[in-house]
Amino acid sequence: MVEKTALVLSAGGMFGAYQAGAWKILAQKFQPGMVIGTSVGALNGWAIAGGCEPDQLVRYWLDPTAAGFLKPRSRWYPWCSFFDPAEFRANVQKLSSLFTPKIPFAVVITDVLRLRSSLFQSPGVGWQHLAAACAMPVGLPSMRIQGRWYADGGLLNVLPLWAAAEMGASHIVAIHALPQVPSRIIRSLVKLLRCFSRERNVAPNLSLTLISPTTPLGTLTESVLWKRDAVEGFIRKGQEDARNVVMAGAVKAASERSNTSTAVAPKLAAF
Repeated sequence: MVEKTALVLSAGGMFGAYQAGAWKILAQKFQPGMVIGTSVGALNGWAIAGGCEPDQLVRYWLDPTAAGFLKPRSRWYPWCSFFDPAEFRANVQKLSSLFTPKIPFAVVITDVLRLRSSLFQSPGVGWQHLAAACAMPVGLPSMRIQGRWYADGGLLNVLPLWAAAEMGASHIVAIHALPQVPSRIIRSLVKLLRCFSRERNVAPNLSLTLISPTTPLGTLTESVLWKRDAVEGFIRKGQEDARNVVMAGAVKAASERSNTSTAVAPKLAAF
């Protein structure tokens, strides 16, 4: 039986820079057999699955144009989203056009009316799915895809490990940039929302290598507004935490598994 390692990337807004830093270290040890992401993890995951070099991903986060993903409106009204949706979608479309997944890729988004997580896999993933993955309430409007409304996948599950099991992974390497939302109010609102959902997320019975900061990476403002100093800090922290995991030998088994899966990648793609 072929063993496949999944790289799972969490939600996190601008904390996604932490994932870029961690990936720069991890990429030296292994290549995943599949990539799964939600929210900003979907954007990073799309680039990684598309062959984006680790240094290139880090440079992308350090570039001031990254601020365009979450650009506050020049004038905000309570009935409008806080961030400019046109600017956001234009940036997502640009990212989508730069890469095409070379290995299986999936994005997890929230079905707004059903309050259930939905998994979309390549090649059936377009820029609309990536935009929907980041459509946080109040922040950005939800996206209509095939007659249904979808929003940020992190609303119901910040780190969708279950998706890796559904896609047939035997091991997971997860980069969790948001172990705790840096706002008590938002944490309470999300908890309330999840109470109305019938979804009960259960961690799959798979081997897991987890890379995550022990404390929140920054403030709520730093999680949504691009600031170079803060982004540099997130990247350094991601590199540090990933390096500690690698030095502990936790990625060795994942590397061996992913090498096996890579050997049969053409057959999987054809299937």
